Amino acid sequence: MKTESPAPLVELKQVRTYYPIKKGLFFRDTEYVKAVDGVSFRIFPHQTLGLVGESGCGKSTLGRSIIGLEKITSGRVYFEGTDISHYTQKQMRDVWKRMQIIFQDPYSSLNPRKSVENMMEEILRIHRIVPPETIGSEIDRILGLIGLLPDAKKRFPHEFSGGQRQRISIAKAITLRPRFLICDEATSGLDVSIQAQILTLFKELRAKLGLTSLFISHSLGAVKYISDMIGVMYLGKIVELGPSAEIFRNPRHPYTQALLSAYPDPNPLNRGREKILLGGTVPSSANPPGGCGFHPRCPFRESICSEQEPEPADDTGHRSACHFTIRLSDWRYSQAV
Repeated sequence: MKTESPAPLVELKQVRTYYPIKKGLFFRDTEYVKAVDGVSFRIFPHQTLGLVGESGCGKSTLGRSIIGLEKITSGRVYFEGTDISHYTQKQMRDVWKRMQIIFQDPYSSLNPRKSVENMMEEILRIHRIVPPETIGSEIDRILGLIGLLPDAKKRFPHEFSGGQRQRISIAKAITLRPRFLICDEATSGLDVSIQAQILTLFKELRAKLGLTSLFISHSLGAVKYISDMIGVMYLGKIVELGPSAEIFRNPRHPYTQALLSAYPDPNPLNRGREKILLGGTVPSSANPPGGCGFHPRCPFRESICSEQEPEPADDTGHRSACHFTIRLSDWRYSQAV
């Protein structure tokens, strides 16, 4: 008997988020910064999708567009099967109970004038998560989940280290018992040892609470450790998407291959491997090149690359937006083009 595959918890269809550039005497919208430019993917329950790419590629804008902090220009965002693309702020309030975001700077999301207990108690009372008489024990339970002792609830944000503040931000996010969590560079501002602790905490919480998540990061190591699927972004587009192990074992897009060649490999046998150095700079999102957006920096480019945008080719769940299938072993370039 054939079993039905589960429905995606989050689904994006050709999502675009453009920012107008006002020019001229009357400040008309003549150009647009295409921060997110036609992104589509699905995240299934209990799955983590890691999103990687260079700074400015649109990763954070995409995360903020999904949760409604940025207004999308076109496309569709589905959450739990419902189209929330153009929800008003009032409509999103109910969605935000089941969808939360953790930012890179934890201090920006914590009230410096309130203790941890005050902040969490306010959330629990307003949203009536638990009966009033059990609020204290619920706060202790959540603090235990994130690895803090109960007496931490009496302290204020400035009394904690950066890693502890990020744990408190995570505590605030899971207080509402969400189904979906967006982590926007949540470990980028932390020391390497603290990053490892927070990543381990994310994995533990996903297992204990059944969370589904989008993990945004520029660290390939972090994304590899925590993600089931990996999406590689370049100039507002997903250029490659597939299972984490498959992306690292068999990258198909030249940009993904370049990113992985710069990833520190702990295996001493690979210490002398060839590095892939890309020439030029990332084009402007306000004036992206025609055809494939990566072609000005790609050593494999041909005339079709500048004329026609490649359609993502899907092979058993591993898709790559490239006109050519290129194996990493085929790369023969070790200097800038």
